[in-house]
Amino acid sequence: MNTLARQLRATDYFTLGWGTMVGVGWLVIMDDWLLRGGALGALLGFVIGGALLLPIGWVYGKLVVAMPDAAGEIAYTSAAFPRSISFATGWMMTLAYFIVCPWEAVAVGRIAGYILPGLDSVELYRIAGRPVYLPHLIIGLALTALLTLLNYRGIRLSATFQNWTSFGTLALFVIFVALGVSRGSPRNFPPLFTHTPLISILLVIQIVPYFMTGFESVGKAAEEASPDFRAQRFFRAIWMAIVIGILFYASIVAAVAFVAPWRQLTGEKFMTAVAFQQAVRSRWIVNIILAAALLSLFKCFNGNFVAASRLFFALGRRGMVDRRVGTIHAQHQTPSTAVLCVGLATAACMLLGDAILVPITEVGSVACAIGWSATCAACLALARTRPGMMNLSRVERAVAAFGLVVGIAMALMKVIPLVPGHFTAYEWIALGVWIALGAISHRRRTANAQM
Repeated sequence: MNTLARQLRATDYFTLGWGTMVGVGWLVIMDDWLLRGGALGALLGFVIGGALLLPIGWVYGKLVVAMPDAAGEIAYTSAAFPRSISFATGWMMTLAYFIVCPWEAVAVGRIAGYILPGLDSVELYRIAGRPVYLPHLIIGLALTALLTLLNYRGIRLSATFQNWTSFGTLALFVIFVALGVSRGSPRNFPPLFTHTPLISILLVIQIVPYFMTGFESVGKAAEEASPDFRAQRFFRAIWMAIVIGILFYASIVAAVAFVAPWRQLTGEKFMTAVAFQQAVRSRWIVNIILAAALLSLFKCFNGNFVAASRLFFALGRRGMVDRRVGTIHAQHQTPSTAVLCVGLATAACMLLGDAILVPITEVGSVACAIGWSATCAACLALARTRPGMMNLSRVERAVAAFGLVVGIAMALMKVIPLVPGHFTAYEWIALGVWIALGAISHRRRTANAQM
């Protein structure tokens, strides 16, 4: 069969969108968030940054209902713009999803090393001054292999895994936050801002695109909806993912700042866990937090794996990269070649170790902001040139235009040197390498098509 299996339900789309969005940043780099903005600055940064994404989520909801295509942004932009723009958008969004996969593969080794300190041994080499341990690599590679196998074998297996890990994360989150906050104090909040209020909030808003990327992954699995699925539920799943995501990030930032004097803990390996341990004065709450973190890591890794493999598959199916990537497994009805490519690339990138964590955050933010901007622009263009497909009122066009402005602003915040928190050399190198790979691949496919 040459079509993807149609087996996903409404719950599956919510856990895909929300689960792809929320990973383990709240445990692994909470200190970076709070040092950027302070307690109130980080909280407001996520609330404001998340709220700014609601118009973009609305645009995605409209487009996925009109075009339920695994190509996502590629399909939306190809209906309005030249093929080169469509490819560039799809290539950048593929990066936004794919780049999370090695991030999570590296993070699972760090968490495992915190649980069992003996795993922080057998140092193989160092990158940017950070050691890469053999046990960490083995654990990350094992998880990568497991998720590759799940997604190779079928979307139903992947969706079931996503559901259990998503709802398990939410349940454990409610438990440890409720227990920790009961021992906290408002006296722990200061400093509310680490810079001026505006700069503090801005520095956090800059990374929100990376940590809120995922709601639009709903569209990447649109072709795999069950036959009785109603298209309007795509829209609902996207909005629920954004709203629950905002509440989650705001709650965890507020909780960490409330339970312990966070400024004194910024040098700790896992600041979130240490803060709650100090509040409760017991190690058992750390075990709950780490269990929630592992479940969250699994679902985020899996969700981004699904989205990245579908976009890569769509690029191949449309002849924008090697067409073999666009093949569907005859038995499992999965984009098997694309799945294997994402799995192998994840394994290769995670060899860079902990040094990739923060730079990946920055590059991922720009990549998804570019994709969001192109999608909003496509929505507006279609409303003007193809009203039969995208019929928007004046208010709706204003919403899409606001989404476009937000997307562009989020991208510019990272690339303009005058803005605090802009790209460093490492981020420019990573983004440049990806753009070069895309240009080479697209030029090769174009040359072959003309022969």
